[in-house]
Amino acid sequence: MTALGRTPGEVCAEVLALVRRRLGPGAEAEVTAWWGRSALTRFANSHIHQNVADDHLGARLRLALDGRVVTASTGRLAGGGLERLVATAAEIAGLGRPDPGWPGVAPASPVPDAAHHDEATATAEPHRRAEVAAAFIAAGASPVAGAPGASAAAGAAGAAGGGAVRATEAAGFCSTGGGAVAFANTAGHEAGGAWSGAEVSGVHRLPGADGGAGRTAVALGDLDGAAVGAEAADRARRGIEPVELAPGSYEVILLPSAVADVVGFLGHGFNARRHAEGTSHVELGATQLDPAITLVDDAGDRRSLGVGFDAEGTPRRRLELVRRGVSVALAHDRRTAAAAGTASTGHAVPGGEASGPEPGHLLLEPGPTSLEAMIATVERGLLVTDLWYTRVLDPKTQVVTGLTRNGTFLVEAGRLGPGVANLRFTQSYVEALAPGNVLAVGGHGRLAGERPSWVPALHLGSWRFTGGAAG
Repeated sequence: MTALGRTPGEVCAEVLALVRRRLGPGAEAEVTAWWGRSALTRFANSHIHQNVADDHLGARLRLALDGRVVTASTGRLAGGGLERLVATAAEIAGLGRPDPGWPGVAPASPVPDAAHHDEATATAEPHRRAEVAAAFIAAGASPVAGAPGASAAAGAAGAAGGGAVRATEAAGFCSTGGGAVAFANTAGHEAGGAWSGAEVSGVHRLPGADGGAGRTAVALGDLDGAAVGAEAADRARRGIEPVELAPGSYEVILLPSAVADVVGFLGHGFNARRHAEGTSHVELGATQLDPAITLVDDAGDRRSLGVGFDAEGTPRRRLELVRRGVSVALAHDRRTAAAAGTASTGHAVPGGEASGPEPGHLLLEPGPTSLEAMIATVERGLLVTDLWYTRVLDPKTQVVTGLTRNGTFLVEAGRLGPGVANLRFTQSYVEALAPGNVLAVGGHGRLAGERPSWVPALHLGSWRFTGGAAG
């Protein structure tokens, strides 16, 4: 994929040549260049109403002059834009102070191809997204018995309480994107890769009830809009006339979209900078989570998205963070690794000088239990589709507050019951997955969350709900 007649790799090479010409062999530099497209098809009131697309390209330069480090970026790759990028970075670096934590640029090393790219998705035309969106919308016209994930999650047998099927109103989006990225530095290290991704997400609505569902994949062709829409519509029909539930601790089954929120927040704790600063929940070597929990970060796994190197060009490799409940590793970039006397794990992010390294390809290893089997063992509890508006109250204990949405259901005597009005919760995510509280891990998972993680459903012994959606 090219931008203005040049590949991202050619842009990187040009910037490095400018650095060497202007600043000489003593300058250290690393360059990232990218080019891609993001596109979105939105629908509301059961009609597609918007198609938008954005082409994005740019270059980012991190420059070190006598230990003074500065980062600059530009979206202008022609007309002298790259010359100005180098000149601006050099000028700012000359005004700064030496950075004692600068680890130097990454040495040359091989970078594996993560192979998360589908060209048809990266260049998808609006009509292809519209087909997926239309299938999602049409699923609200009538129930689809046996829709994947729907029969257990939302009772795909039709309208709650029997009677005529009610048509729903749908809203949501289908998105596609993809591009190419390259990296090069003055130590001779080079890396490149391509990525793509697609998502369909939405709700079906009835008076007093929303049912939501979504899917994310590398390829648009892997998204079944009809199946996802049926799942959402069935949840909406099951959720009409929801019951009010008193605050308290309840046994819960969290579906993958809710589990992704839990895993995402826990992932922040494995940031080596946060750990060094004492703001992380992680205690290395301690059994903090249930033995059923194994959490890894692996950009190369077929279930992940993205490319095989980080913002410093370091190859991303499989990293076990939690092994059978024991916290065993931290995510490092070159700066935190140098301070800790270890090697980078390939988790540098732009701006990481201040925020530290981040796991970005989390996978919660599946267990042996089906969703139907989880439901069958619950005497009285809740099935939760999604968590949202979540905020950390205490990073050391991972206490998070937020709300349920898109379908919350009572489970009694091993059977899925009526919808429940949305609830507020205040819950330590560490305690939610603590030894003894994880009753089962689902056997099938999917990508979910804003920064997608691959996760199955979880059956937990206790979850603390503190009130209704209003407080």
